[in-house]
Amino acid sequence: MQTTPKSLRLHIALLGGVNAGKSSFLNLVTGQQTSITSEIAGTTTDVVEKAQELPPLGPVLWLDTAGFGDESQLGDKRLEKTLRVLDRADVALLICCGDNIGPEEKNIIALAAQKNIPLIKIYNQADKYQIKADDGIVVNSTDLSSRDTVLNNLKSALIKVCPDNFFNSVPLLGDLAPQHGNIVMIIPLDYEAPKGRLIMPQVQAIRDCLDHNQNITVVKEDDYAAVLQNFKNPPALVVCDSQVVDRMVAETPENIPCTTFSILMARFKGDLEKMVKGAQMINRLQDHDKVLIAESCTHHAMEDDIGRVKIPNWLKKKTGKNLQIDHVSGCDFVKNPADYKLVIQCGGCTVNRREILSRIYQCEQAGVAITNYGVCISELKGVLKRVVEPFGIKL
Repeated sequence: MQTTPKSLRLHIALLGGVNAGKSSFLNLVTGQQTSITSEIAGTTTDVVEKAQELPPLGPVLWLDTAGFGDESQLGDKRLEKTLRVLDRADVALLICCGDNIGPEEKNIIALAAQKNIPLIKIYNQADKYQIKADDGIVVNSTDLSSRDTVLNNLKSALIKVCPDNFFNSVPLLGDLAPQHGNIVMIIPLDYEAPKGRLIMPQVQAIRDCLDHNQNITVVKEDDYAAVLQNFKNPPALVVCDSQVVDRMVAETPENIPCTTFSILMARFKGDLEKMVKGAQMINRLQDHDKVLIAESCTHHAMEDDIGRVKIPNWLKKKTGKNLQIDHVSGCDFVKNPADYKLVIQCGGCTVNRREILSRIYQCEQAGVAITNYGVCISELKGVLKRVVEPFGIKL
């Protein structure tokens, strides 16, 4: 479980004022010196991530943040990064000095409520303060002997507030075919899949099929048509890489459902119907409209990169317009999506569902269309109607 991708872990943010003991608390629950601690205010300057296995919850990712109320020269920049964590936190822990709920703590409580993030109060430094509040967990983060008690109390609290979809997540594709049904996956072997490896959505799709007792046939695009002829009965589903979606649709009989890995991710990580609706903006783009392409990973863009080269070229060819195309990568996202007519989000395999939903929400609030790579490419190739049919979406 230590190798579980970050995107599939429960993201837990540690929030609080400067010197509340967030890093000490993280060191206590992980049993390691994960974060540097000091009496000096503002010791944590950037988000510290720590993966941990936390039975019975499973794999989690701790996000230790810079404190609110940092009045140092870089305080505003540190707070900006802390606030960005709220876009991907599934649960927030408010670390308090004793049971003091001052302006900084009230601000954190309000922000968590605004973003609908469950919040657990941690009343820290019990060795210094007389704590009377009974609506949180009382701890002394420097008392290492208390670790088991703190962990048991914390796990109980987390189980009560954890989002339902963490325990009962939507299948990636397991619900699209019956048990023991045959699923064909078309996987091109290009530079994005280095020798000996597949890319993450493909691996996750294969695992999801195994979890649902389905049979998988993996082929390259050049072999697909011939392999299809070998089936005595038609496969229950065909899934392909978005870059060969037009070829896959042309070679797949109408009675066989088909889609792409990225479209599966649009449902698994976000809101497929909204992504499909957002793709309709492609046909309404005008000269000088701005389009944002958001990549969640930070891979080195190579020649013919899908997000940096192929999608921009396909967009300009399809629309015939002179578009301004910007890019962001990693956890960065624009402060004002309203500057854009369309946002094209990648599949999001390296980030959690909450972060993708947060971006969808931000675009919704700004009145901006948002779609994802797979939906966008299928629209550009003229096959979107076909590849969203397995999900009951009609165009």
